[in-house]
Amino acid sequence: MSRETLERRLRQIGAERYHDKHPFHHQLHSGKCSPDQVRAWVINRWAYQAAIPMKDAAFLSRCTDPDMRREWRSRIEDHDGGIDQGGGIRRWLKLAEAVGLDPDYVASGRGVLPATQFAVDAYIHYVRDRPLLQAVASSLTELFAPKIHEQRIEGLLEHYDFANPDSLSYFRKRLTEAPKDVAFGLKWVLDHADNAEKEDMACDALIFKTNVLWAQLDALWGAYVEPGRIPPGAWRPGEGML
Repeated sequence: MSRETLERRLRQIGAERYHDKHPFHHQLHSGKCSPDQVRAWVINRWAYQAAIPMKDAAFLSRCTDPDMRREWRSRIEDHDGGIDQGGGIRRWLKLAEAVGLDPDYVASGRGVLPATQFAVDAYIHYVRDRPLLQAVASSLTELFAPKIHEQRIEGLLEHYDFANPDSLSYFRKRLTEAPKDVAFGLKWVLDHADNAEKEDMACDALIFKTNVLWAQLDALWGAYVEPGRIPPGAWRPGEGML
């Protein structure tokens, strides 16, 4: 398989499996989510956002190439930020506050759906334990992220009062961060997936990651849309408000 053919194969996985096709996102971006459904999404997506620097730290702990570590560590800096200047995690908490949630409550991780937490933990373990090729390939959902961020910014600004440049700053920042990260990750995968077995490994990793993202939205849909069955310990409307 040529590099071009492998890249097409990876992009086809995104075309078929990326979570922009999930009905929850369609409902969110079209303004059909209730305020509490938006809050549930913010709380549960927090678990994923907070895990990203942890999975990247797990990746770096296994990486013996200093050049790659230098390249990869910017991902942690993008999400954690500096001591005084906030990164993606702090920008997400601005969104939480804008939708009426107490940022400290959101940051505590209380109220996250069990299925969301299982999916997030599975992603950290995958990056920590699988071969580096699969750890890198699992990050390639960023190939498709700018499109959904653009849709999200446009839809939220059009339909929700809480949406403004400050509350949506996380998504705007990712429009420039994600392409930089994925350019390196894609090249690395294409360079190192140099036989049929490794090509399949890379594709399987990307499928796994799309499943992680999809599972989180399935959990949201079941708990807060239909049938609306909130499991014990998960966030209930009225909790954790400002």
